[in-house]
Amino acid sequence: MKSLATLSTGEIFEGAKSYKKLESKLSRLQYLNRHKTKFSRNWEKAQLRIARLHTKIADIRKDTLHKLTTYLAKNHSQIVIEDLNVSGMMANQKLAKAVADMSFYEFRRQLEYKCDLYGSQLIIVDRWFPSSKTCSRCGQVKQSLSLSERVFECEHCNFSCDRDLNAALNLAMAVSSTVTACGLDNADVARLKQE
Repeated sequence: MKSLATLSTGEIFEGAKSYKKLESKLSRLQYLNRHKTKFSRNWEKAQLRIARLHTKIADIRKDTLHKLTTYLAKNHSQIVIEDLNVSGMMANQKLAKAVADMSFYEFRRQLEYKCDLYGSQLIIVDRWFPSSKTCSRCGQVKQSLSLSERVFECEHCNFSCDRDLNAALNLAMAVSSTVTACGLDNADVARLKQE
């Protein structure tokens, strides 16, 4: 997980990665607590230190998410995100810790209520839309794209850019192709032209 969010403008928002930063400290506290007598005074002190560190990790994550979602909802009239299969990503042992540290469900939940609050529109694109595999310049779809490939390279038009930026551009184009500037979809525009 390189970043929490990438905008179609090229703006990148890093995730807090609070668990990753404080993981060694947490494991050290838990390691030192392993031989203490349960419910003794020292055990209770250690439990309190561990709980405080867990709270600190959660607070850093919440703060980052609140700042980002507020910025997006206040400054953008239309926000497009993918419907990610988070439970499927959590099943992958190599990705699970990083996905949990980013807190994608909480990101979406906050965006939903803040878009209503600030009057912006949230569009959730279907999870099967090939945003990462499609070239944002020519529209050619790659058959396969491994997770380790961080740069998207199109063999058809020799276009090359960051994988996340390419996906963001595709999501922006997917919405703009169905909705015009005045908010009507293409079918409504065609009907109005006939009248």
